Amino acid sequence: MSREVSSISRVGTSEPFDLQVARGQVAFHETQFKFGFNLDIDDSLETIWAEGGLYSYLSAASVLKISSSSTDDTSAGTGARTITISGLDANYDEISESVTLNGQTAVNTTQSFLRVFRMIVDTAGSGGQNAGVIYAGTGTVTSGVPANKYGTIAVGDNQTLMCFWTVPRGYTAYLYQIDISMNTEVANKFGTVSIVARPEGGVFNVKDKFALSQDIIHQEFKHPIKFAEKTDLEVRAIASSSNANLAVSAGLDIVYIQNRPYPE
Repeated sequence: MSREVSSISRVGTSEPFDLQVARGQVAFHETQFKFGFNLDIDDSLETIWAEGGLYSYLSAASVLKISSSSTDDTSAGTGARTITISGLDANYDEISESVTLNGQTAVNTTQSFLRVFRMIVDTAGSGGQNAGVIYAGTGTVTSGVPANKYGTIAVGDNQTLMCFWTVPRGYTAYLYQIDISMNTEVANKFGTVSIVARPEGGVFNVKDKFALSQDIIHQEFKHPIKFAEKTDLEVRAIASSSNANLAVSAGLDIVYIQNRPYPE
């Protein structure tokens, strides 16, 4: 049997609690800020991530192929040279590794990933940024593009923009706030944005929903929303009609706390 630990700070008791957590001063507490961007949403439901479309999750932990659409993203190229990929393994434990890019030729990860949270460009050539779209995926890779995509870094972003995350094993997560922005140059168009969650073995349920046009929403939850270990969290959006061309960004502020066994 396990329990959630008390929020006890070791030092800095005069500082705001959130700052103490971010500074690593509260035992067993971690923070996560997940943010994403989707440039063009119309009348089909889409995940807020740079690739667009509704995200498909890996059904089993897999070795991933890391590649780029540009031959300049390579170990001696002018674009991105190395990246770090982070996510969860088959046990839902957090993992990460560094990968040296080889342009459009895929490089396999040494670990198997069940979830991909983030990719970040660590080093780059004279261009200072990724020249092509960088992918983490599976299946046949054609001109640097894998058949199945689980993470993408848009050209020049140097990191993924993917507003989804999964609670690691042995943790309980709390959603403190969400920020959403939506814009379009098309008149009389609007969209709806939803926070959805799927517990292990379950289905996605809507936890909150917002209707926007050209708006910015900052929603703080007086009582943070609680999610158990292995729960998938995601932000999705859909436009009111076709050709709405909605640009949507979203960010989730999360604290996740390690579950500790009861003392004997």
